[in-house]
Amino acid sequence: MPVSPAGPVGTLADVGEFGLIDSLVADLPTAPEVLIGPGDDAAALNLASPVLSSVDVLVEGVHFRRDWSTPGDIGRRAVAVNVADIEAMGGRAVGLLVGFSAPGELAATWALQFAAGLKAEAATAGVALAGGDVTRARDITISVAVLGVLDGLEPVRRSGARPGDVVAMAGRVGWAAAGLTVLGRGFRSPRVVVEAYRVPQVPYGAGAAAARAGAHAMIDVSDGLLADLGHVASASGVVIEIGRAAFEVPEPLQAVAAATGTDPFQLILTGGDDHALAATFASADVVPDGWLVIGSVRARGEEEAPSVLVDGAPWEPAAGYDHFRARWS
Repeated sequence: MPVSPAGPVGTLADVGEFGLIDSLVADLPTAPEVLIGPGDDAAALNLASPVLSSVDVLVEGVHFRRDWSTPGDIGRRAVAVNVADIEAMGGRAVGLLVGFSAPGELAATWALQFAAGLKAEAATAGVALAGGDVTRARDITISVAVLGVLDGLEPVRRSGARPGDVVAMAGRVGWAAAGLTVLGRGFRSPRVVVEAYRVPQVPYGAGAAAARAGAHAMIDVSDGLLADLGHVASASGVVIEIGRAAFEVPEPLQAVAAATGTDPFQLILTGGDDHALAATFASADVVPDGWLVIGSVRARGEEEAPSVLVDGAPWEPAAGYDHFRARWS
């Protein structure tokens, strides 16, 4: 998303901390829950109880590369990945606090385009940017804290899956992994998967819909479908069984798999960064519109550990992403 905001020119060192802040907070979207936004020592929000909160950190060279994504893309992604955590609890995000660290020689226009991306995705997600902080650092680092409300619903946790439940998914999986695969090989096509890697398409509103439908357990699929369903299985003490026949393999994923010698289901089942939602429900009859049933939950057998099976068997390759073991492709 190309963004060309008006604002100061030069580097961040030229603009200074307070000049940058003034530019970043101009024309921020707001929300009725935000009583006091940027400009004071703290934001004030009028939130229902209980309050949901989550924090995500995006670090240059770990979560994004400037030669792969525009500043606007990175700003949009910073919002999307955080709001997805609130969605996964069945809530509605209402406020974001953003910490932005960067080297002084970074162009001020980069920071302003990043902020424009933040604002654009915040408007799409229906969340207000309530405040934050900026400081100097060696690498660009973005920390986002999100606050949300449940609108009278109970939070949906990972530990509620029950034997007999069906497993369903909202959103898409494998697209961002396909984008990362081609970017890592120096290509920029298929364009749709590269764009999926740059900016996840979070199914906003699907988490609350699942909570209203009585979802027993739910999770944000950030590190891979099997890995994240594994967290649900472990927290709930159950076995989750997934069937490959439930998934349609989109043509762009087929193209990437064929070109790279990759199994398309490796992308679908283990690829992260799409930020779909996965949940369990009492039956297929209560699964909301827009959700796809992909499996079921059963009790563990004697001496059987909580696990996720694919077509009745363990998935032998790595099940997902581990931040402390992974490297850029």
